Amino acid sequence: MAPPTRSESPARSVLVGFGLAAFAIVFVNLLVAPLAVLEPALAEQGQSADRGLTILLLVVNFGGFFLAGGIYLALTDRGWSFVDLRIPTFDDWAWAIAATLGSILFIVVFGFLIQFLELPQSSNEVVSLVGDDRILLLAMFAIVVFANAPAEEFFFRNIVQKRLYESLSRDGAVLTASLIFALVHIPSYVASGSLSGMFVSLTAVFCGSLIFGYAYARTDNVLVPTVAHAGFNLFQFGLLYLQLEYADSGELPSLLLETAVALFPL
Repeated sequence: MAPPTRSESPARSVLVGFGLAAFAIVFVNLLVAPLAVLEPALAEQGQSADRGLTILLLVVNFGGFFLAGGIYLALTDRGWSFVDLRIPTFDDWAWAIAATLGSILFIVVFGFLIQFLELPQSSNEVVSLVGDDRILLLAMFAIVVFANAPAEEFFFRNIVQKRLYESLSRDGAVLTASLIFALVHIPSYVASGSLSGMFVSLTAVFCGSLIFGYAYARTDNVLVPTVAHAGFNLFQFGLLYLQLEYADSGELPSLLLETAVALFPL
């Protein structure tokens, strides 16, 4: 891979990265605000909301990152040629599988460590929205594959991380983009636990992002971290479904399920 042409200072590039994330968050919140007005329960932790509006909220939320990224590409004249999307090669699939398995292994080990050390943790607001609604949980499988993973990887990897290449090394860009990715998840955790619990959860988000970011840096194909991200979240939602269905019956080891679904870095 040819080194990027660095035409600006690293500090400016990092500020642009944080600015892009801030723009996306504000933009997404403007898009979903009307839904929260229609269904106030969507904005309240622990409240049961209309299932259809909940699904629409999630789709609009993740779709907002697509739109925010598209706006940036249009305003900066980078265009869609800036998007690193192609049919995966054998090496691409190898990296996608490795990143998927690596992220799953990480979250299981990290979850067991949390249980062993009795560390506090915060649950993701998406998990709170799903609650014990099995139909909504099954809908999340489609949302993860077609909305969540593609939108976040497009924006945080192909837009933010790639933009950081203009002044940082690839490793530096992966670290910085992962930090930004973790920080924008603060609203997802802040209302559901202590500050220390939120820090533990954000650490998991940051480490997972490092895995996806590194896979993208090595392949220059946004489809690779998208597949890994989707596979990772499908694994977690699959275990959450098993937990709802079988954990209380004693048919499955509840400790394994609890540690694996403790953290949802969507």
